[in-house]
Amino acid sequence: MKKKIWIMNHYATDSFYNKGGRHYWFAENLIKKGYDPVIFCASTRHNSNDTIQINNGKYAMKDSDGIPFVFVKTTPYEDNGFSRIKNMVGFYKNMFPVAKEYVKTNGKPDVILASSVHPLTLVAGIKLAKKFDVPCICEVRDLWPESIVAYGMLKRNSFIAKLLYRGERWIYKKADAIIMTWEGGKDYIIESGWENAVDIDKVFHISNGIIMDAFDRNSEKFYQEDRQLDDNLYKNIVYTGSIRKVNNLGLLLDAAKIIQEKGMNEIRFLIYGAGNELETLVNRCEQENITNVVFKGQVDKKYVPGILKRSYANILHNSSTSLDKYGQSQNKLFEYLAAGKCVIQTYTTGYSICEKYRCGITAPIQNPREIASVVMEACSDEEKVRLMGKNAREAACDFDFNRLTDKLIDIVENVRK
Repeated sequence: MKKKIWIMNHYATDSFYNKGGRHYWFAENLIKKGYDPVIFCASTRHNSNDTIQINNGKYAMKDSDGIPFVFVKTTPYEDNGFSRIKNMVGFYKNMFPVAKEYVKTNGKPDVILASSVHPLTLVAGIKLAKKFDVPCICEVRDLWPESIVAYGMLKRNSFIAKLLYRGERWIYKKADAIIMTWEGGKDYIIESGWENAVDIDKVFHISNGIIMDAFDRNSEKFYQEDRQLDDNLYKNIVYTGSIRKVNNLGLLLDAAKIIQEKGMNEIRFLIYGAGNELETLVNRCEQENITNVVFKGQVDKKYVPGILKRSYANILHNSSTSLDKYGQSQNKLFEYLAAGKCVIQTYTTGYSICEKYRCGITAPIQNPREIASVVMEACSDEEKVRLMGKNAREAACDFDFNRLTDKLIDIVENVRK
């Protein structure tokens, strides 16, 4: 008999529209392997005005290429203020009546996989699992409040932080199994002093990953003409992603300036993406005459594989924080690996994928001089970079969602109340 797996992810609405993403790909592969998944998510779409219309009751059901979605009624929001908190609370509260109604016609689940970002989804998963007398697997993709503290948005010793830490500990204690997307997830629990309350043996690691076949298809099907990217007179170092303060792309401009001053004119940074820091960075390049950085603008995600495969190397950059010691699982990293190009990483991490697979070069300290140094090192040894690209492609196979789903199934089949 097929096992019914409820996947609860507030923000999986985006996956419905994009036909991709972690839980979409898990569900897709679970179906192929004989399981019966359903994804519960919000009726609102994060960072968009798109909403799923709910005419009656508190939920609506739709299908995406055979994957069933249940959209839980939530209120719209435009920023990270009170309206977003209201949206989170609404999803949490409405999950209970929605689950009650859904069970009447579809039966109860055999296992619940409740996934963060925010912890209320995990709390709902634990409570529903208790109600239905089934196991709950809590998947942690963002450490709340640790990530908020690490980025300086919340003081560690504040009342709110202490309250959130207590809630986090409660979640880990009550979950029947815990999945963390970073390899050092167990280290985090031990360093938090919770190992006596939380059974470390129920903590597992499943990183983010890639669908290799889809990545390769898109690289061929959605090929975008780009004279600068294809200009062989340059060694193009490509960045793809958001351009916001948290991405700290000003550091890349600093590094580019050092490289330019050293007369290494064949090195050029191509930055694909958009965000509220874009105009500031473009103006800075003009004012400081930084000519080896080109802002290419935002491109549709389907064009990214074709872009990454045509670079000299791809640069993995973000603001380095204390969380880096627990490992890495950025979606962007796995796209870089699949592209089969050397990865230049501007900060160090624990459990480094670049080091493990010898597929990249890492700056020991995230500052302009060290970043410039590793970029110049990569551009001075083409054979080494070619070999690292080959290793990157081989590494990506270990993070294909077909393999990652097998890891999930192993947990599903062995988890007990």
